[in-house]
Amino acid sequence: MNNVHLRHVGKVYAGNVEAVRDVSIEIDDGQFCVLVGPSGCGKSTLLRMVAGLETITSGEIAIGDTVVNDKDPSERDIAMVFQNYALYPHMSVYDNMAYGLRNRGTPKAEIETRVQEAARILELGALLERKPKALSGGQRQRVAMGRAIVRKPRVFLFDEPLSNLDAKLRIQMRVEIKKLQRSLGITSIYVTHDQLEAMTLADVLVVMNKGRVEQSGSPMSLYERPKTTFVASFIGAPPMNLLPLTGGDMPGLSLFSRPQGEKIVLGVRPEHLELSSPGNEGHPLALDLLVTATEAVGAESYLYGALGGAGQEVIVRVNGSSTVAAGETVRVTASARHLHFFDGASGQRIDGE
Repeated sequence: MNNVHLRHVGKVYAGNVEAVRDVSIEIDDGQFCVLVGPSGCGKSTLLRMVAGLETITSGEIAIGDTVVNDKDPSERDIAMVFQNYALYPHMSVYDNMAYGLRNRGTPKAEIETRVQEAARILELGALLERKPKALSGGQRQRVAMGRAIVRKPRVFLFDEPLSNLDAKLRIQMRVEIKKLQRSLGITSIYVTHDQLEAMTLADVLVVMNKGRVEQSGSPMSLYERPKTTFVASFIGAPPMNLLPLTGGDMPGLSLFSRPQGEKIVLGVRPEHLELSSPGNEGHPLALDLLVTATEAVGAESYLYGALGGAGQEVIVRVNGSSTVAAGETVRVTASARHLHFFDGASGQRIDGE
């Protein structure tokens, strides 16, 4: 079994700087796990500890039944794909893919078989004699992936492999990586700061913040039921609207009562707000917004509105044919099942809501 277990893993640098704090993650055989979070949250450090490129301060990392804390990277049977491709510029595509196998003394016939098979999977057959300088960014990334595939590792590790590509190519490569991982069935850990990339690739999504795991689970479970305001605002594009409220004084909110003066945060996603009309009492949440800007993106549009005198911004997703313009005041409503409530002090989801 090529599962990966991280148990209470921590990393402390000189000066008592905690980069990773008590992280525990279970990744089953063949699963695609994505670590996502803002810069500096510890996701790349964690990946490098799995790879053996960073020492572990505390905890345990196991691949299969083997604890690998003290094993060198070459002993862990992993293959890593980096952001910068890391190809040898003087070697052909074929030689770049075969280089690691030659260093391990793999028979020539087996090298040929493995390289040709990887080239077939990645559609690199016509490029095997080219040098990296004659390839596009997407082709170079496929070569880097091919170099990993020929290893036939127990685990794939991806460190923001698409960051250097343009938006269109990122989408294409994202689909290719997903199809590749599915066909090979190799346990994979992928690091990115792009939440859309994370949502579309992951079987298991791990959101990290300040060195800790904020929440983990299936992408849709995090989207539909975030445990904290951080996850609520990080997962989703545009992010969830988060509105600070005070218990006992919640204008426009006819449902959900809290003790007088208690600080809470109401969350509602842009797509769950609907244009309504004054006097509509059919929903527990009704807000009047002054539209400050609109953004048309084709089949849908986004309205940016200011709520009340405080100027709290609210984003509403509407049909692309909407004629609402900046300067108008609109009423938006949301049903009870689409409302989320968080503690105003801790940011934690309020149980039962």
